[in-house]
Amino acid sequence: MNFNLSEYLTEKQNLVNQYLKLILQQYDKRHELIMAMEHSLMARGKRLRPILAMAAAQACGKDFLIALPACCAIEMVHTYSLIHDDLPAMDNDDLRRGLPTCHKKFSEATAILAGDALLTHAFNIISDPQQIFNIYPGYKTRIKLISKLSKAAGIQGMVQGQMLDMQSFQLKQDNDIDHLKNIHALKTGQMITLSVEAGAISVGSDLRTIDKLIVYADKIGLAFQVMDDILNIEGDPSIMGKAAGSDILNDKMTFPAIIGLEASKQYAKKLIDSALESIDELDEKAIPLRAIAHYIINRDH
Repeated sequence: MNFNLSEYLTEKQNLVNQYLKLILQQYDKRHELIMAMEHSLMARGKRLRPILAMAAAQACGKDFLIALPACCAIEMVHTYSLIHDDLPAMDNDDLRRGLPTCHKKFSEATAILAGDALLTHAFNIISDPQQIFNIYPGYKTRIKLISKLSKAAGIQGMVQGQMLDMQSFQLKQDNDIDHLKNIHALKTGQMITLSVEAGAISVGSDLRTIDKLIVYADKIGLAFQVMDDILNIEGDPSIMGKAAGSDILNDKMTFPAIIGLEASKQYAKKLIDSALESIDELDEKAIPLRAIAHYIINRDH
């Protein structure tokens, strides 16, 4: 079966962007808060997380469109995390997705509030999807999705990972590889795993398939972060849309810093091989998931 990943990603990106625009169009764009939300949400993003959710729904043999409310909510939460990550109190970055970071374009206070607004409104999108979407999961499934998203994004997931990452930088903890894996499993991995799981949950997949997809997602989530660390050294800022070399300048704990650049590349490949093995039993409907795994290991941004 011929499969064009580039076309698939573009098609799904456009679909997600279409609905994100509809969400923002409900509000007066003359307000600075809405302008700031739009600046960050509609910037040039890969939309990897919502695409993974749609690909997982598709792998379960169901209509992926029913997963769109979860897809948009996940991208809103992800964008909120980027806005806050970029703030002076955290990573203090000037560039994100090829544009000035939200606090550089507007103000620090506006950026904080834009992130807060995206986070909170994400849960409204899942709980009340009929305002935007034609098809969506039933009430009980939406409650489950809200529970899963809040756990993955909060103190048991992404926010705790961000906290550990900041502490590692501030306290300059020993370069412990297990500690680093834990940070990234929380900071990056939880939301990637949630994306895959949410797609399967949205379409009512069976638990056995969901378990396989979770293993796949855990592996690619960590591989994604390993590649981020590698690209921070080798990547081209004009392609990535953000600065390179900042991890070394900030003395951040990264995979290349601990195990070396080449070992990091080998580790990322091992993770991807394991991810592909976990979904080996799934049929051709899982081809997009397999292609995305290969994309993660070969990406340049």
